[in-house]
Amino acid sequence: MEGRAVPPGPYRATRLWNEITTSFRAGMPLRKHRQHFKKYGNCFTAEEAVDWLYDLLRNNNNFGPEVTRQQTLQLLRKFLKNHVIEDIKGRWGSENLDDNSQLFRFPANSPLKSLPRRHPELRKNSIENFSKDKDSIFKLRNLSRRTPKKLGLHFSQENIEKMNHKIIHEDQENSVDNREISREDVEEVWRSVILIYLQTILGVPSLEEVVNPKQVVPQYVMYNMTNTSKHGIVILQDKSDDLPHWVLSAMKCLANWPRSNDLNNPTYVGFERDVFRTIADYFLDLPEPLLTFEYYELFVSILGLLQPHIERVAIDALQLCCLLLPPTNRRKLQLLMRMISRMSQNVDMPPLHDAMGTRSLMIHTFSRCVLCCAEEVDLDELLATRLVSFLMDHHQEILQVPSYLQTAVDKHLDYLRKGYIKNPGDGLIVPLPTYSYCRQISAQEFDEQKVSTSQAAITELLENIIKNKSLPLKEKRKKLKQFQKEYPLIYQKRFPTMESEAVLFADKPTIKQPMLILKKTKFRSLRY
Repeated sequence: MEGRAVPPGPYRATRLWNEITTSFRAGMPLRKHRQHFKKYGNCFTAEEAVDWLYDLLRNNNNFGPEVTRQQTLQLLRKFLKNHVIEDIKGRWGSENLDDNSQLFRFPANSPLKSLPRRHPELRKNSIENFSKDKDSIFKLRNLSRRTPKKLGLHFSQENIEKMNHKIIHEDQENSVDNREISREDVEEVWRSVILIYLQTILGVPSLEEVVNPKQVVPQYVMYNMTNTSKHGIVILQDKSDDLPHWVLSAMKCLANWPRSNDLNNPTYVGFERDVFRTIADYFLDLPEPLLTFEYYELFVSILGLLQPHIERVAIDALQLCCLLLPPTNRRKLQLLMRMISRMSQNVDMPPLHDAMGTRSLMIHTFSRCVLCCAEEVDLDELLATRLVSFLMDHHQEILQVPSYLQTAVDKHLDYLRKGYIKNPGDGLIVPLPTYSYCRQISAQEFDEQKVSTSQAAITELLENIIKNKSLPLKEKRKKLKQFQKEYPLIYQKRFPTMESEAVLFADKPTIKQPMLILKKTKFRSLRY
């Protein structure tokens, strides 16, 4: 039930919905049920559906073990609303479904959601329309829809070395007046560099369907990169945009529990629960999620990278995306992630919920205030849970400032100043990070690898039986005979002749002679 990981790209939430509905329809067991003295065939109870779908979601790479049974029930209600399922009388369209013995069935056709062709905002203002004016600074040729994946690498490594050598040589011979760099040039370089890096990390041919370049505010990126504390937390110049003092105090109290709970604070039973409820109420009442509505598609797309073998890629992608946030949002996200991470690892933290552990409570309380869509999305809550869980585990790396980005911008501005590139939005002149992804193989290669891997494991098992000195001889003979019956070819390869098999049992234990031999005495008769 692991399911294939849906890769990054546009409209990933819709593609996930289609995959889950298809898997549910294909795998959910159907059988006869009796209700009100009447039999119904090819149906299932709501409780059975919750059990099966709950197991599917928890073992699916796209969602993970943080999914709760209540979230599974909510998803089933959305299935009923969208006519993925219907009750036994054919009714659907509502969310009237509970975790009970109510009967449901699949309709004749399972509706799949269609993918929009383009990003709604880009239908009116495409990137091509952006760059019609030749004198405009905002030229993002690397982000064109027709741009191939690797076009962001405008200069190869060899060209970079040649250009560096040429620049040094020309600087020595000619004293060329440097071009004056305007603030608009600097901002455009920041925008261009971070978008090219992001496109490269995500491995998508275009960012059009994921993020509108107009949404990227370079001032936010520059502020988030430079105005930080020694711990990497954003420092706001305008304190009125910061968290209220009472929220900061409450978060500090729980993050450092019980050390920060001084004598001035009340110590009644349940005090920590009241403090936590105060913090939760503040974040849940925010007008929009911390990752903002406009970047919803971007962060959902990155969820496709949350796989064990490419975890580093996901961290780098989230690191760049979090730099796009307004400084107030980034600071709140940093403080929130630090608090809930410390609380979930604190063994001295009293239980904050009667039926839920601290980690699960943190994830399911704050997931919706971190990631949420402006319009209702069917998998919204599950996707937010997956992202917050990953953020909790890697927040220190994700929310730190990437030094390579500053280096790339400085190098780009230097070349722009010396006139070796004409426009701020031209391709990067520094090498981009490279990532290794899994190579797709043919079905024949897969079958060959499967056979070779299986045989190697079975051969290793045979060697373990042979070399196991603690195994009694009789038990070893029995296991080897059973192995020979199950895998005769592998056994024959290990023991090609009778003699090679006999060598294994040549060292039979010898019967030790008694250490003391007592000679029997003969009794003589007393009679002569």
